[in-house]
Order: sequence, then C-alpha cells, then structure tokens
Amino acid sequence: MSAARVPGRRRVMAIAAALSGMALALTACVSLQDEQPAASAAPPASAGTAPAASISALATPASAATHYDPLRTFAPLTLPDPVNAYRSGDGAPGGAYWQNRADYVIHATLDPQQQLLTGVEAIHYTNNSPTALQSLWVQLDQNLYRPDARTRFVRGRLNAPSTSGYVLDSVQIDTGAQRTRAQYLISDTRMQIRLRQPLKAYGGKLTIDIHYHYTVPDGRFGGRTGYMPTSNGPIYAIAQWYPRMAVYDDVRGWDTLPYLGNEFYLEYGDFDYFVTVPRDMVVAGSGELQNPGEVLSTQQRARLARARASEQSVNIRSAGEAALAAHQPARKGTRTWHFRMKQARDVSFAASRAFIWDAARIDLPGGGHSLAMAYYPTESAGPGGWGRTVEYLKDSVQNFSRRWSLFPYPAAIAVASSVSGMEYPGIVFDNYKDRGKTLFWLTAHEIGHTWFPMVVGFNERRHQWMDEGFNSFIDVYESQDFNHGEFAPKNDQEYAPGSAPPADQIATLLSDPKLPVMMTLADQVPQKYGHPLNYFKSAFGLVLLREQILGPERFDWAFRKFIHDWSYRHPTPSDFFRAMDSAAGEDLSWFWRGWYFNNWKLDLAVREVKPLDGDWQQGAVITVANLQPLVLPAIVRITLADGSTQQLQLPVETWIQQGTARLQLRTHQRVTSVAIDPDHLLPDADRSNNSWRASAG
Repeated sequence: MSAARVPGRRRVMAIAAALSGMALALTACVSLQDEQPAASAAPPASAGTAPAASISALATPASAATHYDPLRTFAPLTLPDPVNAYRSGDGAPGGAYWQNRADYVIHATLDPQQQLLTGVEAIHYTNNSPTALQSLWVQLDQNLYRPDARTRFVRGRLNAPSTSGYVLDSVQIDTGAQRTRAQYLISDTRMQIRLRQPLKAYGGKLTIDIHYHYTVPDGRFGGRTGYMPTSNGPIYAIAQWYPRMAVYDDVRGWDTLPYLGNEFYLEYGDFDYFVTVPRDMVVAGSGELQNPGEVLSTQQRARLARARASEQSVNIRSAGEAALAAHQPARKGTRTWHFRMKQARDVSFAASRAFIWDAARIDLPGGGHSLAMAYYPTESAGPGGWGRTVEYLKDSVQNFSRRWSLFPYPAAIAVASSVSGMEYPGIVFDNYKDRGKTLFWLTAHEIGHTWFPMVVGFNERRHQWMDEGFNSFIDVYESQDFNHGEFAPKNDQEYAPGSAPPADQIATLLSDPKLPVMMTLADQVPQKYGHPLNYFKSAFGLVLLREQILGPERFDWAFRKFIHDWSYRHPTPSDFFRAMDSAAGEDLSWFWRGWYFNNWKLDLAVREVKPLDGDWQQGAVITVANLQPLVLPAIVRITLADGSTQQLQLPVETWIQQGTARLQLRTHQRVTSVAIDPDHLLPDADRSNNSWRASAG
C-alpha cells in the first residue's frame, strides 16, 4: 500500500523500513566513541496517537543526570540569511526578488577518433540585479581534470590521469554596439571576465562568445562524464561540456566556489544546442529533438510516433540495428542533432553507435504528457536489465508529479554509461552494469533530481544535504509505491546489510563526535560521511517532519508550497526553514537547531511507575525524562494487568519548561509495563532506559 494510505503506526513502520537502506550498517562508517553530552538527532515515528486514557502532566525538577536544558533547546533561533526585500519572513521570495539569466546557443562537434569535443557557444547574459557588474564569472568545470587542479590536493590524487582541461581558442564580448576581445583571468575551474564598461543593472545585456575544445576524459577517470567501450563501440556521456555562467545572487554576489567534485549552482535560461557526430552514432540529449527528419530513419520516426501514444515501452532502435551499425564499414560523414531545452539550468547529452533505444508515453496529472526514453548497450540488456528502465522512469515521474509538482520537461531520459548515477535536466546517467533493485533505485533517484535541484535551484556546492536529502526523501515513497512495493524497502548498496532497525543505526551514526553537522559546507564533509549525512540524515529529518512532527496533511501542503514558490529560483536553507514554519503553522526552531545546526542526541527514559496515592484503583503516575538536548514527539505504550494497552504521544511541549515530567494516568488496573518508542522509530541514544516492567508478584 502507498505510505499515504496506511493509517498511523503501519504507515510509519513502512516508511522506517523504506529508509532502512539509508542506515544499513552505518557502524561500518562510524568510529564508535564515548557519547558526548550534546551530539545527536533522530529518524521516523508516528503521526500521532490520541491517548486512550486521561493524562495530566505534573512538573518535577530535572534529574541531576540529565544534559537537557529547555532554555537551550527552545531558545529563539536566528537563521543565517536575514529577511529583507528579496527574501520574505514566510520563506517565499520577497517582492523585490531578482535573478540573473543565462541563455545559450551552442554548436559542438564530437570527434571519437581524437576523443575531442570542439565547441562554439554564445552566452546571452542578462543582469537583472540592482548592481552594475564590472566583471563576470564563468565556470570551467573541465579544468577539474588538469594535473594542477585544486581537487587533486583535497582528495590526495596527485597521480590520477589528467587532461589539459578547457582550451579557450577565443573569448569575445558583444554588447550589441561592438564586439571586443575579452580580458579574462583563469583561476582553477573559474574564469573572471573583466568588462571595459560595467554591465548595467536592471536588465543590462551582453553576449559572451567562446570558442573552445577539450579532451573527453576516459570513463576510468571517474567523475560525472567520460567515455567507455562496449562490444558495439564506445558510449560517450558528455557533461560539464561548455563554459557555464556562475551565479550572481542577492546572498553573496558572485558565488565562485571552485569545482572540487561536489555538484553545481547554475543560472536558468533557454538552450538551443547542436551536436555533430559521425553519421552512424545516435545522440540522446536534454530537451526535445528539433530535426528528427534529418537524423532518424523513416522506421525510427514511425516507432517514435508510436511510442508517444503508447503506455508500454516501444523499441525505437533494436539490438540488431546497433550491432549492424557497429560492425559494418563506417559510413563517412557526420550528422548534426539539434535540441532545445527551455527554462533549464544545464543540458547534457550522450552519443554512441551501440545504443538500443526504448520509449513510451508518460501521462501527467492534468492531462499533460512527456516521453520516457532509455538508451543502453547490448551488455545492459537481459533479465533484470535495462529493458525495464522506461517502466521505472514512467512510474517515478508520474509519482513525483502526483505527490509534489508536475514534471516540466518534454522527455525523461536514462542513459547506460560508465557514470554510476548522475543527474542533469531531463537526462540521467546510470551505470551500464546496474540491474534489478539497484537499477530501479538509481533510476528513480536520479530522475527525482528533476525536482531538486533542477527545478528548485539549490546551491549544491554549499548545501549538498538539500538536493540529495530532499531527493532521497521523495525516493522513499516511490520505492513503496512502485508495482505494489516490488523493490521496497529502498536499500543502499554502499553498505553491508545490517540487522538493527534503521533508527537505531542512525543513532549510532549520530553518536560519532566527528560527524559534521548538516550545515557544513559540502566540500568540507569527509567522503565517509557524505552519504550518511547528506542523503540519509537529511532524508530522515524530512520523514520526521512529515510522519511525526507535522503529519502528512500539514507537511505536504507546506512542502508543495515551498516547491511552487522556489521553482526556477535559488532558495537557501533559511528560506526552507521559514517556509515550513509559516506554511505548516509551527515554530520548528527546536528541530532546525537540533537536527541541522547540531548533531544533538535524543534520550528518553522511564524513571518511575507507581500507583497514584498508593492505589492502582486511583490511577498511575509514570515519570519520564528527556536526558539529551534533542526533543521529538514520542509514543509511550502502557500495558495493564488485563493485557490491554494504552498509547499516548508526548508532544515536544512536554519538555518546554522541564526535563522530567510526571504523567498521571486515569486507570483502575495495575500497570505491568511501560515502553517509550516501542517500535524503534526514533534514534534514541540509550534504549536500555526506554522501558519499565513490573516485578513478578
């Protein structure tokens, strides 16, 4: 069943299971240390259960053993980015919000003989800011592969294979009135263009014309682009293939972090691009193909038309056609494939003569349509292989569109390559060896990045936890929903299987004093903590918000509003925190502080259970304590002498003035046991004190 349709505890248990892969064997990547007083946080619990009996809470002094201070946990929170004319107090863009724009026209030629890509691009840049710009910054991400790239020193890979990076044959500035040779300075993966005349504020325009070339890296280099051999010829996954504008925003001005391996922060615009390849190669590209009559056979065009009307996958190019193209004498000449992509922050493409090509129609809410397409070599076919990828794409896009917001692109494309999972607008690269569950999970995850950060334009260079964690969160529900849970719960193959409940494994991770906090700059997070922190702790946080703290109705409305408000814009973490507070109607400062700004621990304890005034007929008094700085709503399950149970949920306000609370339960029976979080849905740091059981007799 869909998590949204499973009531109460069953829904939460399903979600906790789906997140199990996010926490699997985290002990393998956590150095076990003595627990520190202020270091940890929490995953999923129930949306709330009304108490079955009358409860009253009586304050008592906090225990001397506690590390909890309500004045600290519930203190007012000052967020890093202030409210101003550009960013409102409710987390939405302000009335004066502005954003610059970069539109691209690119002509590129791929030469497989020399492994060379040659390009000519025109960047039409618009300065919508209130400031005249004296210089412009351009990202040169292919310089990551240079032997002197800064990232080599971060990662200690000084002897890794290298290329010469971007070679700029010419850079010119066209203001409309004149064209001049640009004055520029290259620094690692950035280029500063110093303008002779400042670019005017509030709509000033100019064009940057760049002629360039670079050596396509071998896929064995690793990274997000490259080529790999197959039995029918190489596959080229081409990304970061043109100089791209850096972002100038209201938060920092030019955001010029170098490319050290973490992902991207880019402006939005329209793309009109042309890719010239040998005539027997097929190109898959972001956006929509503009000239099918020039590059596809009559038969392929007919099949593609059939796929646009078909709910089932249609084969556009067969394995036999791929083999024939690869093994017959090479046909001389080239073909140019023309694509357009509107309102995007990037484009990417893949090219090969080895491609098998499948496609089918995607039905979107409201009656719209898109197209799911998969490109893969013979090596990727067969049982459990890429033949189901179109099915995975269709279901993921439809699910995310139904739950959160509409898929905006004309096609959703997956390409089998040497890249082990990477996303670009409308196209994703997954490893050609992926099969079964792994192929489904990666396909859903990578196309899920359409929503974060392709539409909601997070700054991935700084806040990896936003795009990866938000996307891992929406993955959980897709894994549950797809084909009645065929591949649920979601699992992550980076970790060996573990037996402990996922919340307990995350609690182990959060007990590591070396774990960075979520708000750490992405490049500062050590590799061993990258997935546990930025993917899994972040996703757990959103599940906590949805399933326990706010409930699905409040969370979903607020989350959809945030997506709508910031589509094709650049939100910060502060915008997200304010948006959820305002739209959900809850001051969540305590949660933002404990989960995102700290790695605070949760430790709830049953201190004492006794009859009220010495008589079980009068009721019971249950004393519970919060021993660590994090607070979360928690289920308390009480078992009575006749075997019946009562369940209540402690709201976080239980702890707003106190660290210990006496819960007066109206009952006429003896209490035989009490358990806090009996289903292990919270990352409680010490479960030995979570329960109490009456002594025999």
